[in-house]
Amino acid sequence: MNTAIIHEWLVTLAGAESVLQSIYKLYPGTIYTLFHDPDGVKGAPFADAPIYMSMLQRLPLARKHHRAFLPLYPMAIEQFDLRDYELVISSSYAVAKGVLTSSDQLHICYCHSPMRYIWDLTFQYLEASGLTRGLKSFIVRAIFHYIRLWDASSAIRVNEFVANSHYIANRIRKCYNRQATVIYPPVDVDKFSVSDTKGSYFITMSRFVPYKRIDLTIRAFNELGLPLVVVGDGPARKQLEKLAGKTITFTGYLPEDKLNDCMKKARAFIFSAEEDFGIVNVEAQAAGVPVIALGRGGALETVVKDKTGIFFYRQDVPSLIAAVKQFLSKESTFDPQVIRKNAEQFPRERFEKEFKRFVDEAWERFPYKKS
Repeated sequence: MNTAIIHEWLVTLAGAESVLQSIYKLYPGTIYTLFHDPDGVKGAPFADAPIYMSMLQRLPLARKHHRAFLPLYPMAIEQFDLRDYELVISSSYAVAKGVLTSSDQLHICYCHSPMRYIWDLTFQYLEASGLTRGLKSFIVRAIFHYIRLWDASSAIRVNEFVANSHYIANRIRKCYNRQATVIYPPVDVDKFSVSDTKGSYFITMSRFVPYKRIDLTIRAFNELGLPLVVVGDGPARKQLEKLAGKTITFTGYLPEDKLNDCMKKARAFIFSAEEDFGIVNVEAQAAGVPVIALGRGGALETVVKDKTGIFFYRQDVPSLIAAVKQFLSKESTFDPQVIRKNAEQFPRERFEKEFKRFVDEAWERFPYKKS
């Protein structure tokens, strides 16, 4: 099958790019993306693939500030000429699913999430950005309205949806009125190991963007006075560092060996976001570390209550503090090997086997092949 792979942007290596790595391995082809920063994805298995960028790539500051061009995404994604391909696979969490295809092309979308900030996280995003009122708020709300209409209507361009969790399958049904098959994303569990010794600190890891709620975690640990290691980086870093007290340490992104060492010696992993799947929750468990997570979204599918972690159900500081205190009261009951075994359900090999079977079966029953 002559294959095109559509991915929103290639500027960093995160969970979506891990999925792209396996998709490209299974169906090597041409990659189309809105933005491409070769330095940001250096060393990735798909880095040497033929990659075509959108016209937005040529705009000033596009690599570093690609999110600022959101209003232009729908038009830009529609400009890719995919007529020469039989199979189109989109890896989508924004607009990749909106590419134009014809009736004799099979388009399969692996959906990481419908766009969070234009659907169920709209008001949280506006509040976090200080856009609850005024002219700027009106303009952003108008842009979101336009993109919401486009996003819903472009869903009909996809032949088959695959969701990364049952939580996202439900969101696809609600936002697009489409059914989706659930195939959990790949997690490199073997990159993490269990330690017999533990440090005194807790750990969290994330991109520093508003919906990840690292601010909530920091506020809770400021009050608790317990040591917290914060791994990651992002546009909100300066704000978070100002918020952090003396017991909070920022490391930036860590290389693989240092991340494994830091993770496996932590007492528990803190996760305050409502996430689609939460690869990082599984990585923590792969290191034998219990997870203290918000009891919403994909965490409910990857963390086993009171066996591999503890849930809190309100996204606020008092609830997280209560969950940490609950963890401290039963910390000795968590078995690192049991926690590790739970993570072993989500290996990369499982994703690749299930995704290949799904795509090949969809291709077999597709009646309008070009050849």
